[in-house]
Formats: sequence, structure tokens, C-alpha cells
Amino acid sequence: MMRILVAGATGAMGKELLPRLVDAGHEVFAMVRSESGKARAAELGAVPVVADALDRAQVEAAVREAAPEVVVDQLTAIGHIDTRHFERSFAPTDRLRTEGTDILLAAARAAGVRRFVAQSNGAFTYARTGGPVKNEQDPLDPSPVAPMASMIGAIQHLEKAVLGAEWTEGIVLRYGAFYGPGTSMAPGSEQLEMIRKRKFPVVGDGGGVWSFVHIADAAEATVAAVEKGARGVYNIVDDDPATVAEWLPELAAMLGAKKPMRVPRFVGRLAAGPAGVVLMTELRGASNAKAKRELGWRPAHPSWRQGLQVKA
Repeated sequence: MMRILVAGATGAMGKELLPRLVDAGHEVFAMVRSESGKARAAELGAVPVVADALDRAQVEAAVREAAPEVVVDQLTAIGHIDTRHFERSFAPTDRLRTEGTDILLAAARAAGVRRFVAQSNGAFTYARTGGPVKNEQDPLDPSPVAPMASMIGAIQHLEKAVLGAEWTEGIVLRYGAFYGPGTSMAPGSEQLEMIRKRKFPVVGDGGGVWSFVHIADAAEATVAAVEKGARGVYNIVDDDPATVAEWLPELAAMLGAKKPMRVPRFVGRLAAGPAGVVLMTELRGASNAKAKRELGWRPAHPSWRQGLQVKA
């Protein structure tokens, strides 16, 4: 049994992660911002501690109170992603991944935390060159399109800070694109409704490769990293990276919708901006071989094809 503090504990990931950590026998503390957050954390079996993630004094006090052996950083503020305003969509999360990470790491160091597990992104961040599927040794995008530069810069800051913290065992989890309860690809979500209404076209050749992960599988992998991860980076994705040209029509069919329209790149650029074109045509997927090998993790939903079929 370990004492574990989860920061960012009441989002889609927290709702899956907290009960799993509790069921595994750990003493779990949840860093929340509000009274409603306290109530939700308590319902999920955790002891709430209140702090604004960007208030250094509050975070230090919360970490002191929890006295954790392990800190899990799941701090994000991602709502609906508007690809035309990608930078604006990610701005609050970018701040949490830079300033918030630095504050939480400093508090963890003062408390003698021995393992620090942080959420990163393996869905949108790899270099857009070479083969279609990347592993943890491959570089993140060194020259992103302008609207994506701040998001990828924040990811790079977080990973460097966590992996460079020699006083603790720093673990970075590069999650794929989430789907499942509470995510942007949950039943009735704006994204799925756009696909249902044929407002989500395939841009260009649709050659962008996406790696998905069910939110419950991502939570299981996070528990494995908390309990037995070693310093380093792990891709947390399913077994089935797929191009947009493959997954988008298949998902539309699952939703009972007509096949998505196809538009040329220049039309996509006008409608979805440069970031939207990258997501549709240039992304690279990720391999989960290391997480399987070193964490002993297997996704219960090995493919988005089955996972989304059940949930859509």
C-alpha cells in the first residue's frame, strides 16, 4: 500500500483512476479546487485536499497534508478542441503543464516524493516524418505548425522537468486520443455529433495516423505505472493505429451516419485551420510495445473498433 496524491483528480481520467487506486489498496488523496470537487473525490473513495494548481502556497500545503510517496499529475483543462483556434483551446492546459508542473514538482521534492507520474500526449505530438508509428525513442515534432507550437512546447517542458528530476523516479505517460465516458468521444459528445451530421469531413488523403486509447485502459496503465513503472516514457495507446481515412468512415457507420464527405487540403485549411489539416493528413501513431513489456499492461479494448462499437 502507498500514499498517493492525484492532482487533476475529478476529470475523465480521475473518475476512472481514483477508484482503481483505492481498490488496489492504496491510500489515495485527491487535489481539487472546489467544494464540488471535494464531494466528487470523496464519492470516488479519495481523501480530498484543496488547492489551486497554480497557487504555489496552496499546492505546497496540500502536498504536505497528503504526505504522499507517489504524485500523479493529471492536470489538464481541455474542453472541446476548436482546430481553427487550437492554441486558444490548449492555452489553459499549456499553463498547467508548464507552471503547474513546476509548482507540483517543487512541492513533491520538499515532501520527499519518490515517484512522480505525469500525463503527456502521444496522440498529436510526434515528428511528422518517417514511418507511420512511433516509439518512445522517436522525437516529438521539432517544427510544428504555428497553432500547435505552444501545445507541443508545453509537453516538452513537462517531460524534460519530470524526467530530469533526479531526486524522484519521473515517469511520463504519453496517452493516445481518449474515448469513452467523460471524453470528447463519449456518446452524445460534440465530436461524435459532428460525425453523425456529416460535419467532420476527411481532409486530403486522410493519411494522418491516430492512436486511440479507452479512458478505462489509460487508467489501468496509470495504476501499473504507479506501482511498477521505471523512470522514462511510455506510450499508452491501443493496438490499432489507424489513418483518418480508415477510422472516420468506420466510426460514421457505427453511428448510423452517412460516409463523411471528402474535401481537398486547401478547403480543410480554410475550415479547420493548419492544425486541423495536420491532424487529418500528417499525424503519426504510437506503439504500445514498451508499456506492454515493462508495465505488464494489456488494453481491455485492443482496438477502437470494438471499444467505440460498444460505447457509441
